[in-house]
Amino acid sequence: MPEDHDWEAYKVPPTRTPVSERTTSVPNPVDYFQTAFSYVVDAPVTFIRAWIERWQNKNKFYYYHQKFRRVPDLSECLEGDYLCYYEAEAQWRRDRMVDQEIVEIVRERMAACKQREGPNQFQNCAKEMELLAQVTKAYQDRYGELGYHGNARTCLMKQKHRMMEERKAAAE
Repeated sequence: MPEDHDWEAYKVPPTRTPVSERTTSVPNPVDYFQTAFSYVVDAPVTFIRAWIERWQNKNKFYYYHQKFRRVPDLSECLEGDYLCYYEAEAQWRRDRMVDQEIVEIVRERMAACKQREGPNQFQNCAKEMELLAQVTKAYQDRYGELGYHGNARTCLMKQKHRMMEERKAAAE
């Protein structure tokens, strides 16, 4: 390659940033405003945020490991004790979500076993099928036919009616 370039053939593109040409000796007020803003607003906010982050890092709270204490069942609440009713309802909802997750985990294990075993799934996955049948039967006995809007009171009444039917069947 030759050392002398043809500057007309390879022109340098113009820069997009205009060159500031100071024609006055008066200082720019924007520079003063930016400096004042940096010291008055930005520096204290940055300092406080860094202090809060240091404090939060010392006191970490893992919300997903929250453990709730067991509360009395709805049948153990006194009449008119609305706080006990509310706590029992919240406990029932948590128990229902846990039971749903248990059913889902067992179902996923059985699906994985079926996928893994292929044509031999009926003999090799019999234990998982039996476990799924037991878990779903227990879930249906407790929460079946309650619907989406089921609550602790209707679940308790369902269990009471089921126990009454079992006693009647045992007596006969």
